[in-house]
Amino acid sequence: MSICVVGHSNPDTDSVAAAISFANLLKAEGSDAVACMQSDAASLNPESTVVLEKFGMAAPEEIKDAAGKEIALVDHSDIGQAPANIGDAEVVAIVDHHKVGDITTNNPILFNAQPVGCTCTVLNEMYKIKGIDIPKDIAGVMLCAILSDTVNFKSPTCTDADKAAVADLKTIAGVDDTDALFMDMLKAKSSVDGVPAKDLLFRDYKDFDMNGNKVGVGQLELATLDQVAAIRDDLYKAMEEVKADGRHSVLLMLTDVVKEGTDLVVVSDDNALIEKAFDGKLDGTSMWVDGMMSRKKQTVPNLQKAFGC
Repeated sequence: MSICVVGHSNPDTDSVAAAISFANLLKAEGSDAVACMQSDAASLNPESTVVLEKFGMAAPEEIKDAAGKEIALVDHSDIGQAPANIGDAEVVAIVDHHKVGDITTNNPILFNAQPVGCTCTVLNEMYKIKGIDIPKDIAGVMLCAILSDTVNFKSPTCTDADKAAVADLKTIAGVDDTDALFMDMLKAKSSVDGVPAKDLLFRDYKDFDMNGNKVGVGQLELATLDQVAAIRDDLYKAMEEVKADGRHSVLLMLTDVVKEGTDLVVVSDDNALIEKAFDGKLDGTSMWVDGMMSRKKQTVPNLQKAFGC
């Protein structure tokens, strides 16, 4: 039986690249492994599509149901972000860079979660420790994942380990200008023209359990907030629809990469709680949070504290 290596739902570039790179590492060690994702290739986000095309790689296989399979999780360890019926699968490994989630196992497994900016940074170290060379194309997608997750080193999640991994991987991948590479990725990631509002909301979206309350947080990284000026009402309506499906709150981070801050759009049963979480005041349906770049490090922890998690 092949080990299915899979990232979180609504996969981003790190989930895709980590699945590819960890599956390759497992195969190099003698295991039968296949890279998977919780999406079909046609639904993959624009940034990840551009990255795979640039380095000539195929998208991971789609996985819809984990029941009866051997699963290795990358870039998450939460049941809510895992494939359907994960409880009926055998989880054999987890490689991550987030907080420890609620996945449990019956047997000891490989578990490597580190406080760095990207799962591919952890995987780069794992390749080094095991003395296994990273193929050029896989190094390229891993490089892109780190640049994306750390917002070209601007995110507060970025560590020296991430910067060192980029230095390693750019050499292997033959990339001279990582700034230019990041800008190409940002152009793809921030493209909104002709994309339905609900698809934009779910482009980079995760649900969280906040003390028994379901809270969704999406993020759009933009070169300028002007890119979404004409569709803000549509985005808000999409958020209202998603919230109506049993959620306490839905937040959308409109992150301005140049200004290094986020216009946080909020639909909530308790606006005052959200305002308290970020020590701000909603102006209509949103508030500007200076310096907010990371959902993982700046948005979710504040919400967890406000909800008493």
